[in-house]
Amino acid sequence: MSKGGRLVVSLGLFLVAAALVVWAVAVYLTPGTPGGELNFTNTQAAGQPVNLTVQTVGSIGFGPHPTWVSYMTKDPASGQWVQDNTWVLPAHTEVHMTIYQFDSGSPLRNQVWGQVEGTQGNSATINGKTVSVVNSNVGAGVGHTFAIPSLNLIVPLPGVTGNNICGAGPCLANKWPHNTVSFSFKTPGAGNYNWQCFVPCGLGYLFGNGGGMSTENYMGGFLDVVAR
Repeated sequence: MSKGGRLVVSLGLFLVAAALVVWAVAVYLTPGTPGGELNFTNTQAAGQPVNLTVQTVGSIGFGPHPTWVSYMTKDPASGQWVQDNTWVLPAHTEVHMTIYQFDSGSPLRNQVWGQVEGTQGNSATINGKTVSVVNSNVGAGVGHTFAIPSLNLIVPLPGVTGNNICGAGPCLANKWPHNTVSFSFKTPGAGNYNWQCFVPCGLGYLFGNGGGMSTENYMGGFLDVVAR
């Protein structure tokens, strides 16, 4: 093969390798596409706030990846905890969100993630106390975050202290130690908006951003906002 031919082959192989790297990073860092949905548009009268309750667990405990960390959502129709994190919400509506955080935590790699932003008043209530920032260098640190990038919303979820931590979801608030985090925000106009966790917690994966961190219905999901 001529020198020019070898150069063309080498360049082609390089481009293929670069494309694979870009694809791998995208898979690690972004959630999947929307799937099944929980409908919150029928749980309240038009114009009234929506109540949305979720929990974070260190291990989901079932399904194809039982050891993966995950969010779970309380089904507004059945009241059961389910692993379905795409939510149909009415547009321009106040959402009162409660998160039961059952997982352990650690100091943040980036302390910016400890700030509460994008919620009403840029604050959240943690175990009854209103806060605007969580210092992850004290106590059990921060376990996860709830963030909606397109709304510039992020809320840190403090970790649970001690060794008595729920081992598999769903976790019961009257049985396992947890932190209760509540806040409110207003949905935008109709559209599809992803939400996710920004604290790397996919153990065994590149920089902690693989596994449950990059798979829909584990550490990310979607707001499917519809007009009323």
